[in-house]
Amino acid sequence: MTTRAEDEKTDRTVRDAMLWIELLLRQFPELLGELAPSSRSPSAPPQGGARPTAPAGRTRVEREEALRAEQLHGLTPSGPATAPLRLHVSDAVRDITDGVVELDEAVHDRLRLPRPRRAQVAERLLRVAALLRQASEDALLTAHIRDEVRRMARRCTRALGAAEPVVRVRGRCPWCDSVSLRAFPARRSVLCVNPSCRCTDRDCDCRTDPAHRHAWSEDAWARLAAESGGDFAELTGATVDTADLEVRR
Repeated sequence: MTTRAEDEKTDRTVRDAMLWIELLLRQFPELLGELAPSSRSPSAPPQGGARPTAPAGRTRVEREEALRAEQLHGLTPSGPATAPLRLHVSDAVRDITDGVVELDEAVHDRLRLPRPRRAQVAERLLRVAALLRQASEDALLTAHIRDEVRRMARRCTRALGAAEPVVRVRGRCPWCDSVSLRAFPARRSVLCVNPSCRCTDRDCDCRTDPAHRHAWSEDAWARLAAESGGDFAELTGATVDTADLEVRR
């Protein structure tokens, strides 16, 4: 029998998993669009009044052919659509597609349901979402679903070039004494964003690389809170990577 606290934790996990799924459902089609952008400039004049307008991008078959060519040779296939494909986008599409398939099958297997039929990413994600309440009886499974859809949503967000969420936390940096501490939930780290900040740790790259910032990982947060005059509970809460951060953006 579970306690009330455990039930509330599971409910939060289920809710967060659903929000990450919704985010991935919104962003994955955008990622597919980035995979095969239109080769024609929006400002180009029309090509004759009676001639039908060409589609804005490649057909699905053309996109799949382009992706295969890039994966095999690192080249963009010849043809009327000559916009180069970006390897990081195609890698993200493949990773997310494979991840969703594996998650869908793992959830069905764990719940002892028949093997799911083949489907596109969106349909598989909706299937997983529909099983979340049933999966909530298994805390490990619920957490696994949340973690996997969060990972894939983060991968999708990075590939689209969206900014990483940042949360300001109270306290002064122990190294430069500025109010420049920021929590980066996706990294599970706290950084000092003051460009001139340098620590005294000889192994830290902030001493030699101007683009590097000193970071505190999870095992150093208690000490950081004490040294910065911040609040450990607030700092811990600010570094929780939930879909609420993305929804509010």
